[in-house]
Amino acid sequence: MKVCNQPKDIIVFGVQVKNFPNQIKETFDNLMKTFGNRTYYGISWFDEKDIIIYYAMVPEAFEGEAKKYDYETLLIGKGEYHTETIRNWLSKVDSIKDVFHELMSGNRPDKNHPCIEWYVSSDEMLCMIKASRKK
Repeated sequence: MKVCNQPKDIIVFGVQVKNFPNQIKETFDNLMKTFGNRTYYGISWFDEKDIIIYYAMVPEAFEGEAKKYDYETLLIGKGEYHTETIRNWLSKVDSIKDVFHELMSGNRPDKNHPCIEWYVSSDEMLCMIKASRKK
């Protein structure tokens, strides 16, 4: 595990994957058809019934882009994150949850401190959990 600093807030927008985890790929594919070769994020947390809420997201390229397309927005806050890099992540999709369990260190992800998957490239994915959390 490594601690990385996210120097600024990132506004991301996209859609909730209603049939998690079954429609993750389809949802990202639809975003990629619209927004092309950009950085993508998967953002998830538990709701009050311990159901995982998962969003497929893309960062705004310009202020107000999310509103232009009428998508939901979330914020990836600046600060320190516990991170783990997964290389060749497409062949390790089933083990991503295990990486997040290790990063959570007993903290339950919520909307203000979600699990973040940063798809850096088709080979590299960064698992991120906000480091400055109170227990």
